[in-house]
Formats: sequence, structure tokens, C-alpha cells
Amino acid sequence: MADTVQFDLVSPERRLVSMEAREVRIPGAEGDLTAMAQHSPLITTLRPGIVTVTSAEGSTDYVVTGGFAEIDGETVSVLAERAIPREEITQEHFKSLVDEATDKLAKAQEVFVNEPGPVDDAAKLLADMVAMGDHIGLSPN
Repeated sequence: MADTVQFDLVSPERRLVSMEAREVRIPGAEGDLTAMAQHSPLITTLRPGIVTVTSAEGSTDYVVTGGFAEIDGETVSVLAERAIPREEITQEHFKSLVDEATDKLAKAQEVFVNEPGPVDDAAKLLADMVAMGDHIGLSPN
């Protein structure tokens, strides 16, 4: 039985990584999860957060802003709305991501005055983005 999975991380702009991994920690919409070899099949949406890939070479973090992950016993594929290697994200870049989420919340509050669903979703997006910044040591201010 193999103790690794094929891991692929892609965004609309580029393929960020394709490698053998021991484990992949994923910020699922319903909570964090860790995928390893022989994981039960699963598809989940992503919330803004950190994907951590552990391989024979060590661990690498990637900032994702949403998307989905498909997992089976042999592969883990993450299709992210945006994905950026952690070491490439700057304070300014993070601030622009938070500003985007703030704008989405303001527009949702304007358009969906009596419909809490879209406003709640936009508020959660903003909260998740700020929490991700806390996790990686960046502030939206």
C-alpha cells in the first residue's frame, strides 16, 4: 500500500504544484481536513485559508481564496479560485484580498437588503480572509 498521494494544485492563472505528498491539509468549507493515502472519496468546497502539503522534502503552504478539492485514495486535486505560495504573499497583496472581500460584503448589503443568505456568505468570506491573515501573520490594516 502506497503511503503517498498525487497532489495537484491549480488556479485559473497557473498550475502551482504537482507532486507526491504524504498529507495535504485543506481548509474545507465545513472545517479543516487532512487527506492522506487511502482517503475515502470526497469533494468539498474551500474557504479562504492555507493548504499545507507535506512531502519527503518537508511542508509547503499555499494561500487559497476558495474553490474546491477532490480527494480519493490515490489523488488530491485542489482547484482554487486563487492560489499563491505563502512565501510570495505580501502585506499589500493580503490587504488587496481583504479589500476585495470587504467590497463584496458592501455590495451584498446594498443589493440584498432583505435577503440574509448572500450577506451572510459575504460576511463569512471576509471573516475567513481575516482569520487566514491572522494565521500567516498578516493584518488587513
